[in-house]
Amino acid sequence: MITRKTTRPFEILLVEDNQGDVRLVQEAFRETGLPHNLNVAVNGVQAMSFLRHEGRKYAQAPRPDLILMDLNMREKDGRQTLAEIKADRHLRSIPVVILTGSPHERDIFNAYDSQANSYIVKPIDVEEYIDAIKSIEAYWFYTAKNFLR
Repeated sequence: MITRKTTRPFEILLVEDNQGDVRLVQEAFRETGLPHNLNVAVNGVQAMSFLRHEGRKYAQAPRPDLILMDLNMREKDGRQTLAEIKADRHLRSIPVVILTGSPHERDIFNAYDSQANSYIVKPIDVEEYIDAIKSIEAYWFYTAKNFLR
């Protein structure tokens, strides 16, 4: 049995511009029963504003325990956003999991070279997609030793 050491919900930032994928992630986390708050940014510009508490909208934004991020988005993509997060001494310790449709070796290599903590290719099958999110939850919130709590 997996147990938690805190009663505070986990804070998750999903950086994703595809509303279908947002709904799948929301449903998967609901199914896990993990106490969480899922915040969504539709591109890297919004994600960085959220992380840096910029403007009235994000002034009280919580520090995420985990960031799930797509690579391919408009305005500022996941590659640029990952590099910006990992270059910021206040943000770099937040685990960033790349959750993307790209299976290309170059994207995988570049993500890890930019200090992504994990790289997962989005499954096409809905049940496999939900299982992938459940695996992320189990690993990052219960198995991995990190600074979440």
